[in-house]
Amino acid sequence: MADRMAGKVAIVTGAGSGIGRATALLLAAESASVIHCDLSAEATAETERMLEGAGASSAALAADVSREDTAPRLVELALARFGKLTTVVNNAGTGANAIVGELALSEWDRVHNVNVRGQFMLIKRALPELIKAGGGSIVNLASVMAEVTDYGLAAYCSSKAGVGGLTRTVALEYGKYGVRCNYIMPGPIYTGMTRANFDREEIRRVWEKKTALRRLGQPEDMAKVILFLASDEAGYVTGAGIRADGGLMLRG
Repeated sequence: MADRMAGKVAIVTGAGSGIGRATALLLAAESASVIHCDLSAEATAETERMLEGAGASSAALAADVSREDTAPRLVELALARFGKLTTVVNNAGTGANAIVGELALSEWDRVHNVNVRGQFMLIKRALPELIKAGGGSIVNLASVMAEVTDYGLAAYCSSKAGVGGLTRTVALEYGKYGVRCNYIMPGPIYTGMTRANFDREEIRRVWEKKTALRRLGQPEDMAKVILFLASDEAGYVTGAGIRADGGLMLRG
């Protein structure tokens, strides 16, 4: 085990698969204590088994981040098990695909409730504990779609742009307490949410060709960026959005 996160206590949401699971495992491998959650109880249990198998200090909660009681439960679990909270990784996310005129209000609300409201509620509840701990790091997951758009992505793109605005404001308001807040913008990443499309060779090849690195990103690629932002190595980085897209957006 390395020790870039030694003494840190991290909450990771959406840790039942993909980027969230890879992040929970990497932070633990770097000596963090990890509290993780996912909407799926089965996926949460599997992540916990993986963490326990790696000898990590961890605790699990199957929960919906869009519910008002989830953020308090996660923070209280961190305090009860590990006595403090230093790190928050807001990874849980969802999407919808419908053009504006056909997008149901319920779908708009569902996407924004998970992608923005969920992040806001956890940040708000965590801030007093981060301050009490002498400062800490918040890493929010957005998307390259925070800066661009495509057909059918009104709810998704607007929610991810909202993540950027929320992140910058938290960074500005709480930097004086030693709290850093940053976000990352993944590009085409091979995860549980995207696997169905990327397992189709004709689709995968198109997206690989679009990136400068000529490959899809893997959850571990994103976890390494999150680790940097969560660790003291990024001690002078706040309010930043890091595009981690393999060069997808270099040509606009």
